[in-house]
Amino acid sequence: ITTPAIRAVRKNFPEAKISLLAKPWVAPIFYNNPYIDNILIYDAAGKHKGLSGIPRLSKELRKEKFDLAILFQNAFEAAMIAVLAGIPNRLGYNTDARNLLLTHCIRLTPAMKRVHQIDYYLGILEGASLKSDGRHLTLVVTNEERKHAEKILAKHGITGKDRLVGINPGAVFGSAKRWFPERYAALSVKLQDYSGAKIAIFGGPGEKALGQYISELMGNRCVNFCGKTSLREAVALIERCQLFITNDSGLMHVAAALDTSQIAIFGSTDHVTTSPGSPKSRIIRVQVPCSPCLKPDCPIDHRCMKKITVDMVYAAAVALLMEY
Repeated sequence: ITTPAIRAVRKNFPEAKISLLAKPWVAPIFYNNPYIDNILIYDAAGKHKGLSGIPRLSKELRKEKFDLAILFQNAFEAAMIAVLAGIPNRLGYNTDARNLLLTHCIRLTPAMKRVHQIDYYLGILEGASLKSDGRHLTLVVTNEERKHAEKILAKHGITGKDRLVGINPGAVFGSAKRWFPERYAALSVKLQDYSGAKIAIFGGPGEKALGQYISELMGNRCVNFCGKTSLREAVALIERCQLFITNDSGLMHVAAALDTSQIAIFGSTDHVTTSPGSPKSRIIRVQVPCSPCLKPDCPIDHRCMKKITVDMVYAAAVALLMEY
């Protein structure tokens, strides 16, 4: 969801060399992005770990002789790295007591905290009188990646003629964001019976057991990709889906960027600030007094998710399949 802001940076500085500093797990999202010239890795768990890590990273960045650092991350650490790297112009929000570290400090107003995250990031640029360039997301899949995805599916007996529905039952922030695996399984079986769709379960390495549990509930009538694909493979496979059903998660934003039809199930999180940025996305949520609580785990009875039934999601799924 930073990609509209990155595109805007390119619009404002069309001749500049634009580099992106990212953690290893998120960097693949920006591969093939036409608005970025170079991706630099902040390996906080590896060579940039510990007390010597930030000075080492800053020394590497100093060699690049950057003129401007735009800090989409709010952390004090991000501003400190830019200072130590000798970057003369440093733009970002005035959060985390870093005013003195920024040369171009944008005031974060209470109103900006309530806008969608796309607009939140664009607000940094607009606060510095830079132009934006729309809100649509950018995620590029190559033809080679598409062919590779088809080969992965073919190994599981899924051809180009098959309708593919992806489900994403996990969420790394905590269990409060997760619709129940039993309901994902029941929904998937209903969709299979309705349309003959093939079901693919998506998730990271930490969700292998969750994917296996849902697969067993379905009588193994699905393909469980949890922890078995790279992020780029997952991106290409999600693009191949005719429908993606997901909790509020990173893969939700991937599907939105790919313009894959999707249903996003919201409970504890704020659909105003983190909803998927695509016209082919539908949000399902039930208003309860305690939502959005933004807590990782529900301290009471998970009522925001309990009130979302299989039939509610199924009806929305059928409508989307018919529409697209």
